[in-house]
Amino acid sequence: MTRHSFIQMSKLSNVRGRISYITSHAKQENLYATYRTADHSFWSNLARESQQEFQRSGAEGKCIEARELIIALPEAYTQYEPQQVLEDFTEEFRRRYDVECVSALHHNKRKTNYHIHLIFSERRLLAEPEVKIATRSVFFDETGKRVRTKKEITGEDGQIRKGCAVIPKGGIYEQHLFTVKDGRFKSEPFLEEVKRNYTALINRHIADPEQHLRVFNPDSIYLPTKKIGKNNPKAAEIEADNAARQEWNRTADMALVSGIAEAKILEVKKEEIHQKASQSIKAHGWLPNLFRSIVNKAKEFLQNLIRQTELPPKPVLNLDMSEFRTMQKLMIRVQDRAREIRSLQEEVPKLKTQLAETKGIFKGRERKELEVKIRRTEEKISAMLEELPEILKEDGYPDVWAFMATYRKVEAVVEQYNRDLAEWERTVREKRRPAEKERHAPPEKESVRDQLRRLQAEGRTQKPKRKTHDMER
Repeated sequence: MTRHSFIQMSKLSNVRGRISYITSHAKQENLYATYRTADHSFWSNLARESQQEFQRSGAEGKCIEARELIIALPEAYTQYEPQQVLEDFTEEFRRRYDVECVSALHHNKRKTNYHIHLIFSERRLLAEPEVKIATRSVFFDETGKRVRTKKEITGEDGQIRKGCAVIPKGGIYEQHLFTVKDGRFKSEPFLEEVKRNYTALINRHIADPEQHLRVFNPDSIYLPTKKIGKNNPKAAEIEADNAARQEWNRTADMALVSGIAEAKILEVKKEEIHQKASQSIKAHGWLPNLFRSIVNKAKEFLQNLIRQTELPPKPVLNLDMSEFRTMQKLMIRVQDRAREIRSLQEEVPKLKTQLAETKGIFKGRERKELEVKIRRTEEKISAMLEELPEILKEDGYPDVWAFMATYRKVEAVVEQYNRDLAEWERTVREKRRPAEKERHAPPEKESVRDQLRRLQAEGRTQKPKRKTHDMER
């Protein structure tokens, strides 16, 4: 199965506490390295100024003092020196975005998840502190908000209320050590850019191309699955959710092989999953069972489309071009497997109908046999769907989508070659004089072969649109 990178970003409302947590050997059972680009005072000053700015703004909610990235590393990285790995990843971020960072390299308790925590500032230190001097007395209420007159902070007894402040003329009433927050850090394009950059950095140190990670494309035909963290109280719920998503993904593979256009699968995904889930959330809030029901109904909708769609005819090996012949043979293999799967899928409704019609107190044994047969058939279908991409992986294609996209391009090139060849033969037949014939050369098979090889190489290395673990941790 294609592996995707996991890079998640979260907001920090207590940056000093979070730094203490990720860098403490007492709090982390498997802590291998820590790294800082700025000292403790930087983060203390950052937290204080962020809170002051938040109070002055009058905004509700929590103050965001910094942000944190969690970057999952393949287990192959455990062979590298931890401190060097951590410094390389942290300095890469610092060089690219020019902000200060604190990072730590961990394993989870069961040592199944090797990952980096990278905390970064959204603000930068000013070259010189910005100081504001009061030209008259300045008044602040209990919340730290500036008010216009002393009367607004005076109690009924004529005294300044507790928690309020008065800055006399000539005093410093506001001071800035940092710039305002860099707005790009809260944008989706920033996180996508980080995912691409770190995925490329991770792959740079993995020798085997088959083990390279890829960035998941949320606009693909597939649904992403979720990571299940340690001691997660919703582990069972997430596992059930992932199972429903994986069933959809396998059905999407089957739809591609069955000749249903990618655009149509995307349309079903949008209308039957995204839109209905959005409507459900607006009406009822997030209900996991309801979401799984929506995904299952969408899967059944897509299965009905598959049943109504005739499988494309087997490719005819009519061109002596080894590259295309190899792809045609692969296409035949996956289509044959798809026919086997469809045959089993068509058998399940018949068995269920038979089960529903088997009633009566003396039919218990027969019902049980039917239930077992249905369960085994469904398990066999699931296993065969899971194995479908493996047929293509043997030839270097990462998944069904990558192969089908490449095959369609190659098919178009070969078809055009055949058209050009037919046109040449027609032209030559019509020319009567030998001199005229010599002016027309047949299309070069070698150039077509080179083009096919280029398309195949691209297909084997392009980013797949496949299921992933790229959501919650």
